[in-house]
Amino acid sequence: MTTTHAPAVPGLAADVLAAHGDRVTLHDLYDEAGAPVYHDLAATDTSEIRELLRATRALPGPVLELAAGSGRLTLPLLALGRPVTALELKESMVALLRQRLAEAPAGIGERCTVVQGDMSAFDLGATYGAVVLGTTSVSLLDAEARTGLYASVRAHLAPGGRFLLSTVDVTAGDDDLDVEAVGASGRRYRMIEHWRAGQEVRRVTILAPEREIPQDGPVPVFTTAIRVLPPDDLTRELAGAGLRVVARHALPAASARHTGVLLEAEADR
Repeated sequence: MTTTHAPAVPGLAADVLAAHGDRVTLHDLYDEAGAPVYHDLAATDTSEIRELLRATRALPGPVLELAAGSGRLTLPLLALGRPVTALELKESMVALLRQRLAEAPAGIGERCTVVQGDMSAFDLGATYGAVVLGTTSVSLLDAEARTGLYASVRAHLAPGGRFLLSTVDVTAGDDDLDVEAVGASGRRYRMIEHWRAGQEVRRVTILAPEREIPQDGPVPVFTTAIRVLPPDDLTRELAGAGLRVVARHALPAASARHTGVLLEAEADR
């Protein structure tokens, strides 16, 4: 099994991969090999976009998007007519985002400034009416990194500005959730999420459906680890960092197991 800094694969996914033995090539979902898979799946995911746009539209001034990825939220935010700064850590994602902006209608991409940087520690020398962190990306950070994120966000919020971030509640049930999804390309993916009640992290493994895996050759597999941050816990954590949650919106359920929530927070002055 070839590994490129990907986390361990537990539960049902481990059994599925074991059946393919040394043919498995294991990648992090956000590395150079995984980025196109993430982009393909993200391009069909419209969850939270309407709610984030509605909240952002009510806030004046430029927008800062954190963990911008390949532009799932960046392009809709630019459609509001505001200047947008998109910060993303992974070079592979930055390249995809720049490509999408270059292909956007004239004038759209010109309003976007792309910055490669770490959302847990950044200094852009500017303030923003809205700082947006979607796709439950706060769950990718450990406690120390979240502390840095909150401090950076506070420093970049204009007076009256808001931090908009999404998180998810996970309902206990079977340890493994096994679903099939279709990307924008039409390619099908098998997605296996492993999480047991009380665990701090849920692990997602993505590969082709069994019926589409060839009899020989490599079997690419993409993984990621996502922390479980219930909205009540996140609200208390934000308050401790001087960011008071002033609004909370339910998001359309992604599955019977996941309930999304959008939080709006203001800096205590």
